[in-house]
Amino acid sequence: MPRAEGSLVGRALTVWRRSVQARVLLSVVLLSAVVVGVVGYVLLRQISGGLVDNRVRVSVAEADSEISIASNRLRQAGSGDLDAGAQLRQLVGTLVERGKVRGFDVVVVGPVAGSAPGQGAGVGTRTSSDVRAASVPTRLRTEVESDPGTAWTFTRIQRPGGGGGPGVVVGSQVLLPSDGGTYDVFLVFSMNEEQDTLGLLNRSLLTAAVLLLLLVGGLCWLVVRQVVSPIRQARQVAERISAGGLEDRMRVHGQDDLARLATSFNQMADAVQHQIRQLEELSRVQRQFVSDVSHELRTPLTTVRMAGDVLHDSRGDFDPVTARAAELLQAELDRFENLLTDLLEISRFDAGAAALELDDVDLVDVVNRVVEATAPLAAAREVRVSVTADGPCVAEADVRRVERIVRNLVSNAIDHAVRDDVRAADIEIRLGADPDPVTGAAAVSVRDYGVGLEPGQASLVFNRFWRADPARARTTGGTGLGLAIAREDARLHGGRLEAWGRPHRGAAFRLVLPRHVGAPITASPLPLVPAAAATSRPRTREDVAR
Repeated sequence: MPRAEGSLVGRALTVWRRSVQARVLLSVVLLSAVVVGVVGYVLLRQISGGLVDNRVRVSVAEADSEISIASNRLRQAGSGDLDAGAQLRQLVGTLVERGKVRGFDVVVVGPVAGSAPGQGAGVGTRTSSDVRAASVPTRLRTEVESDPGTAWTFTRIQRPGGGGGPGVVVGSQVLLPSDGGTYDVFLVFSMNEEQDTLGLLNRSLLTAAVLLLLLVGGLCWLVVRQVVSPIRQARQVAERISAGGLEDRMRVHGQDDLARLATSFNQMADAVQHQIRQLEELSRVQRQFVSDVSHELRTPLTTVRMAGDVLHDSRGDFDPVTARAAELLQAELDRFENLLTDLLEISRFDAGAAALELDDVDLVDVVNRVVEATAPLAAAREVRVSVTADGPCVAEADVRRVERIVRNLVSNAIDHAVRDDVRAADIEIRLGADPDPVTGAAAVSVRDYGVGLEPGQASLVFNRFWRADPARARTTGGTGLGLAIAREDARLHGGRLEAWGRPHRGAAFRLVLPRHVGAPITASPLPLVPAAAATSRPRTREDVAR
């Protein structure tokens, strides 16, 4: 049950965040409910206060009138016509009969303290037949006994058979001529009619508030729908355009602001489509140009290569200056040939013509072959390369492309392993693989302790022809396209090639490949950032010696 409630709350929050219509509609309805509630409360208070005040005024006036009439009749009767008991019964009977007609009940208490005690009438309470004496609050009795004037209060009427309801009690004192006793007379007026009126008023206000909120909500929904619908249509069209549907356009209805917005949106889409097509055509022409130039240069390059080889083989017969020129020519021809090869490879990636020749490849064997091939260069640079693997690291891959990636990473690590002041002579290559051959991943990490990377350069190292230090010489004769091609090779496998580095703390490159091509990569078996990178310090010559 809590999970269902959490899911419901989550869906509600999602609708609130994503739907302008829902937010506007709910906000308007809530604000309208607050306004209607405040106005209804104020009106109800004023109406109920007016009804109660009017009922109190009428009750007090009527009680004064009835008690005055009863007192006048007692004075006119005199003290000798009837005994005290008869006069008291006449007083109570007259008030009770008038109460049946006028709609009030009677409670008579007395004689009260200090009034001619012991003369005939006796002490007691007399009431109408359908009201209890407890309907008169004690504090009102005390007030009437202490002050001969008229007093009133609200009460809860109690009847012998149950029921009752709210009421007003008005009390005063009457002097009985026959015995000179003073009696407290209380007239009880029911407020059931006022209560029913207030109940009807509450129900009417509540019904009116609900209908008003529904009306406001409906009007708000219609208005917001007219505004939001074109916006939603624009969003959907924009999503389809971003997905490649450049021909999609918004429908235009009418000539209002929203229609002009749709027209402007369509015009913008036309301009964007035109620009995209121009860029696509320019990109196609550029790719075709690079491919054509690369192919066309191969024939003269072959001729120049043959002549260069002859000169290089005969450099022993030349004078020192000419021999050195022949060596430089041979080196630049090698670099030029590598550049043409890389340009052709890049043009295949740009044209989408690159394809994989898949096979089960043990990355440990690939890394060992690359380390063996680059061993002369590492020895010349006095760099030690170590390989760490827990076991076979098998993945479905194109062995030629993976070997090219690893060779680029190792060559770059050797090239950048030396700083200007200290020679950091270690390159660490680690391999790891997830145990699941279907959904798992395999990784190769190449770590050096050389010059490292400045902040922000980790995302730039894979750009074409980018160099961290343009003044730095390329020891391995790279073309500036190696890492760009390596990343494209990784993406072609559905993998990732990432970089990390800190100034003077070295750099790390991590290749992550799915063990089965097409499987998503959720995690890497090797970390990109070395564990000790946060606390490590620049390595010195003494550290290497130890």
